Amino acid sequence: MTTHVTIIGAGLGGLTLARVLHVHGIGATVHEAEASPTARAQGGLLDIHDYNGQLALRAADLMDAFRGIVLEGHQALRILDREGNILIDHADDGTGGRPEVPRGELRRILLESLPEGTVQWGRKAERVRALGGGRHEVSFTDGTIVATDLLIGADGAWSRVRPLLCDAAPAYVGQSFVEAYLYDADNRHPAAAKAVGAGMFGALGPAGTAQWIGAHREVAGTLHTYATLSKPLEWFDGIDFTDRAGSTARIAREFDGWAPEFTALIADSDTDLLVRPHYALPTGLRWDRVPGVTLVGDAAHLSPPNGEGANLAMLDGAELAQALAAHPDDVETALSVYEQAMFPRSEQAEEPVSLEDLVNHFAQEKRTA
Repeated sequence: MTTHVTIIGAGLGGLTLARVLHVHGIGATVHEAEASPTARAQGGLLDIHDYNGQLALRAADLMDAFRGIVLEGHQALRILDREGNILIDHADDGTGGRPEVPRGELRRILLESLPEGTVQWGRKAERVRALGGGRHEVSFTDGTIVATDLLIGADGAWSRVRPLLCDAAPAYVGQSFVEAYLYDADNRHPAAAKAVGAGMFGALGPAGTAQWIGAHREVAGTLHTYATLSKPLEWFDGIDFTDRAGSTARIAREFDGWAPEFTALIADSDTDLLVRPHYALPTGLRWDRVPGVTLVGDAAHLSPPNGEGANLAMLDGAELAQALAAHPDDVETALSVYEQAMFPRSEQAEEPVSLEDLVNHFAQEKRTA
């Protein structure tokens, strides 16, 4: 294959694509808006599944490096009701298929696996246009202009590449995470630390609602909390999140009547709260084949957080690279093969699963173990 691949976005999907292409001897350049690998924090923990994310890492020949960043014991799972009654309590016995890793460390091993210069930092795509014949041109805010025979949009929810393929745009789904952190929790917040346990924790709201409090135990005793609220964006706009005491008290009031060790995950936050609105593309989004361009990850199938987003982005990247390697003289066939597998897979992953269904699923697993 003589075509050099241009990838917009150095998230997990774009980097996995570049790495698997490199494994197959195919050149790629990744253009990333961030100024450097350390320009911002990369988020919390990810559970990487043996049926998608780990398949991508195997294709990237990075399983040994992946095992080196797994946080042992963090696959433990506790689900309780809002009063503190235990519904599910699974220890991490090492046999599960969803080990937890820090997102930043996963990105690091992908970056380190690429040839020097593969990622061009500080390249924010400003405009993308078709040149004809399957070629496209990308203009960046730094004044750089790149023309390419093969353009891949790995640039997330607000993709600049997506409009080449369809008119779909993300829409707010009516829910948001409110994030909080407790540091050195075993010593400074022992009740909350005991409630969360060794790995992932979730406290469910009333049946039929999406309200819940989730948390991960991260490194060094840090508890990373995600409280889910179904509120319009304007409701959050009415809260001054620079006022830590006022905002934590306001959000905690939405969980009045819940066990105090759960509300403490919010009310006692050691950081200002962060609001993460949930956006989604239309379920089952597809497009007609457009020569010389396609999408991976959230650019193709953004959905509210469900534990699959990063895994699917990596699998997208790996499968696209494998399709290009399998059809070195026919890029359009490769893109078609990739899309026809990606479309139904992502649509299935977008199907909503209630928290009650999640509890019943794990309960059934326990009965049949």
